[in-house]
Amino acid sequence: MSRVFVSARIPEDIVSPLLRLAEVDMWEGEGTVSREALFERLPGCDGWLSMLTDEIDEEILDIAPGLTVISQMSVGVDNIDVEACRARGITIGHTPDVLTETVADTAFALMAAAVRRLPEGEKKVRAGEWGPWDPWRFLGGDLHGAVLGIVGMGRIGQAIARRAAGFDMEVLYTSRSDGSVGGLVRVGLDELLGRADIVVLAVPLSPETHQMIGERELGLMRPGSVLVNVARGPLVDTAALFAALDSGSIGAAALDVTDPEPLPSDHPLLTLGNCLVVPHIGSASVRTRRAMAGLAVDNLAAALRGDPMPAPLPEPE
Repeated sequence: MSRVFVSARIPEDIVSPLLRLAEVDMWEGEGTVSREALFERLPGCDGWLSMLTDEIDEEILDIAPGLTVISQMSVGVDNIDVEACRARGITIGHTPDVLTETVADTAFALMAAAVRRLPEGEKKVRAGEWGPWDPWRFLGGDLHGAVLGIVGMGRIGQAIARRAAGFDMEVLYTSRSDGSVGGLVRVGLDELLGRADIVVLAVPLSPETHQMIGERELGLMRPGSVLVNVARGPLVDTAALFAALDSGSIGAAALDVTDPEPLPSDHPLLTLGNCLVVPHIGSASVRTRRAMAGLAVDNLAAALRGDPMPAPLPEPE
């Protein structure tokens, strides 16, 4: 019987197809599995249901030479040395589509919170500093009629754009893919940054996109504009973002992801009233996380049976 390791607790009703196919060793600890634990538990495994917090590199692959399949419970696989896996004949699966709408919901929640200054107001209430109503206090921007710039027009970018239509937004976008998206205006990144009231990052992390938003790019953004990141933290130069927010060069940021992640409690970004940070909860709805876990299990089970995965990682073009 095959052996598999699962890097996080998954409900029994979801993981049950694996239990019929393989001996399953599941991480039961709090939080993410440590690298030390991976070195202890991966040897002898044929399959691995991984998380985006697992650093899957040559060193970790060397201790599990029998691995034939890695099924990751996320869309992005920037934590995986994909070339090293393919060189070893390891099939990779991931979980696209099932989290698209929930992440797009989160993007809009972050936009609204930052544009309408909700975190700042809520903190004043808790601190007993509400005070009498003042017509000029806590003035923010508007979502309706704003210019929204979407960096990355994949599944999540398109889902964000669909929601923007309900707010009568003008949508600009950049994309690495050829072709256009009907009714939307495709522009270069510099033009998008210069015209948008709100910029949302929805592009995968890669060597080409690492720190794509740095001092120069932030300097192109409009005064009062808002940066929202629901993709990956290293897309943004964190030090440059702090400087832009602290100086008032841009109005606000709302981050579901950060670099580093998790962000230390004493990090300078957390001292700023115009920076909202939440702990990577973009896909964290009950229905979506169960769907992600189910697809990750289905990918792994299919590969162990010798069948095609429902959602294999696409081959490079």
